[in-house]
Amino acid sequence: MKKLLMFMVAGLFVMSFFTPVFAGGSADEATTLIEKSIAFYKANGKEKALSEISNPGGQFVKGEFYVFVWDLNGTVIAHGANQKLIGKDVSGLKDADGKLFVKEGMDLGKSKGSGWVDYKWTNPVTKKMDEKSTFVKKVDDMIFCCGIYK
Repeated sequence: MKKLLMFMVAGLFVMSFFTPVFAGGSADEATTLIEKSIAFYKANGKEKALSEISNPGGQFVKGEFYVFVWDLNGTVIAHGANQKLIGKDVSGLKDADGKLFVKEGMDLGKSKGSGWVDYKWTNPVTKKMDEKSTFVKKVDDMIFCCGIYK
């Protein structure tokens, strides 16, 4: 019985070590990546920042975390996970439940400056539809975004 108890405790310890990997990233990680991308923009200018944000091997793509940027009309002007979206107007894009999440994010950025938007989206790591929360922050004529999969 004692061995079984010790085995269970050891198992819980090991599981607690790996739980964060399966639970998705943290809100702090997403907001930190946004702040770093904004600092890069302010230090290097718009063209260089959008190029670096769109680089899949760049500093603003970390596993399931990636920065993407909309202009104030809802056109993607940078995207770390899907360069095919760059130049596309996504303002009318709906998630799997029909939610106009881009419009909601743009409205939030324009009205409050920043905040979180919840929706469903395909996780680029697992390739599965997941619940996602994206932090949006308006800077000048752009809205910087980074989300977490739940």
